[in-house]
Amino acid sequence: MEAATEKSDKLGIKINAAVTDNGGHLLAFLRMPGAFLHSVDIAIDKAYTAISFGFPTSEWDGILPPGSTLQEGIQTRDRLVSFGGGIPIIVDGQCIGGIGVSGGSEEEDAICAQAGIDAIS
Repeated sequence: MEAATEKSDKLGIKINAAVTDNGGHLLAFLRMPGAFLHSVDIAIDKAYTAISFGFPTSEWDGILPPGSTLQEGIQTRDRLVSFGGGIPIIVDGQCIGGIGVSGGSEEEDAICAQAGIDAIS
């Protein structure tokens, strides 16, 4: 999470960052001073979504056909986030957890989350 917050400082944003285990249980959470309060749950849910499906939350756009019933229905699921900032933590081909970042744009959140992943790989 330190790498994610360092990256957010470079981008000039304040983030919330969450790490979950492979069961979606929160292991660590950090809220930077000034980060949006509403982004707390979004960060946690991004990590949860990433481990639930085993791929980054940014990939949902390419999976769900625009305007489809599936796209509309899945968006109503609790805790499912279908925009960037959630990345699974993969070790030896196994998803062992997830990181979720919220507070910037979709792209900024994804960049910060990737910095967290890069720091542990």
